[in-house]
Amino acid sequence: VFLPPIGGCTIYIFGDPDTLPDESKQLTVRVHDECNGSDVFGSDICTCRPYLFHGIEECVAAAQAGGAGVIVYNRKEGRALGEVTKFMVYNARKRQEGGDTAAEYFKRTESVAGVQDMRFQELMPDPLHWLGITRIHRFVSMSNMKYDAVTASGIVIDERVDIPEELIPCDAHVEIDAKVFAGYFAGSKKQKTAEELKGTVGRQLK
Repeated sequence: VFLPPIGGCTIYIFGDPDTLPDESKQLTVRVHDECNGSDVFGSDICTCRPYLFHGIEECVAAAQAGGAGVIVYNRKEGRALGEVTKFMVYNARKRQEGGDTAAEYFKRTESVAGVQDMRFQELMPDPLHWLGITRIHRFVSMSNMKYDAVTASGIVIDERVDIPEELIPCDAHVEIDAKVFAGYFAGSKKQKTAEELKGTVGRQLK
């Protein structure tokens, strides 16, 4: 575990750190943004916790195969909007007319916070460069913003890994369907039409 001289992140390394700059060695990476509700308390409204666990499993597998794995854990709660704002968005999503739908997923964040996302991704790859990484064989992320930031900084990514369907909590299909529709990396997932998106509705308040 490293606490690098870059604010707001922790790096967890699986395997031999000396192999990280060696492009011939298998390297798996997940850049994970903090989600207290899911990571710590197991909320099923998003995929953060299961995707983090899947990333750890992928990192361990790479280390066992003679390579290494890296989890960069960033303190960017709620897309850097903060925990209070995030829960205000969740509340608005659950209480809106028609319920929590994938069709309204991004609109609800914008209506509460004024923006969809406050993360500044251009600096996100800095910890990877600090470790001397120049090539990632498996990048465990569906985010195009993260992928674009990493590759634009000069790091090569060979393969992207989406979250397996069986790991997606029932209530989190709203998030995943909305993100895939918006253009996130889908892997084997089918992109729904705008009309089909209206049929993805989360659990109702009781």
